[in-house]
Amino acid sequence: MGAVAYAIKPVVRDQLVTALRRLESKATQSLRRVLVVEDDVVHRESTCKLLAADDVETVPVGTAADALRALRTTTFDCMVLDLSLPDRSGSELLREMAQGEQYGFPPVIVYTGRAISRAEEQELGRFSQSIIIKGARSPERLLDEVTLFLHQVETNLPPERQRMLRDARHRDAVFEGRRVLVVEDDVRNVFALTSVLEPRGAKVEIARNGKEALQHLKLKPGVDLILMDLMMPEMDGLTATRAIRADPATAKIPIIALTAKAMADDRASCLAAGANDYIAKPLDVDKLLSLARVWMPK
Repeated sequence: MGAVAYAIKPVVRDQLVTALRRLESKATQSLRRVLVVEDDVVHRESTCKLLAADDVETVPVGTAADALRALRTTTFDCMVLDLSLPDRSGSELLREMAQGEQYGFPPVIVYTGRAISRAEEQELGRFSQSIIIKGARSPERLLDEVTLFLHQVETNLPPERQRMLRDARHRDAVFEGRRVLVVEDDVRNVFALTSVLEPRGAKVEIARNGKEALQHLKLKPGVDLILMDLMMPEMDGLTATRAIRADPATAKIPIIALTAKAMADDRASCLAAGANDYIAKPLDVDKLLSLARVWMPK
């Protein structure tokens, strides 16, 4: 009926205060909207159920045409996109969104059940913030990403979702024992990254420039993830990334590029060189950890 609380007469003062606070919270909360673009009914419903909350409205659509109609009339805070749609591909939908001024363009999370090629990954990277391949632990990763984009406070989420986030962020398989090569010449940034990763169980290895990184990978194979600064002496990050991708022994190691710049073409340059993703300095710790969770080999 729309009531946010109730009390039985005679009303105790504390009950009334609690009810009024609940009403105030309800009135001042900001409703966030998530557009879920998925043609499979079961997956669409399960995704909406996963993400919906008191302050989050999910809008489900099954085709690209329906998505464009929704984007034309409604402002969304985030969009979850499956690539296999009946009327056009997810990539085509993103290109059409980018070309049409009448469409809103919220942060996009690609959530797909099929493997994607490197070329397709680079194309999608121009428009999307994250790519998640559906699997056993993908709902936790999706919830993690959407929570980050919507700036939700974790303690305000239902207990089950808080548990899922803890599993996504602290499960041993993500960082425990994983080798992360930090390629960075600034000792302050090395310290900051080490302080974030080592408490979570990662083994941080350090190279001061691209040349040292290539030597390190040759002498100590088996690195799980590379955090690559772009501006370094002797060999910059883009050159090192291209060399890593050209070597069959290291070509598949995930690389997240780090840069002090916030130029619009930086992301495209990083992806073209072979990086899997990109984050600008000063680093957002939550965003960095989220990217590391997405790209860390499973």
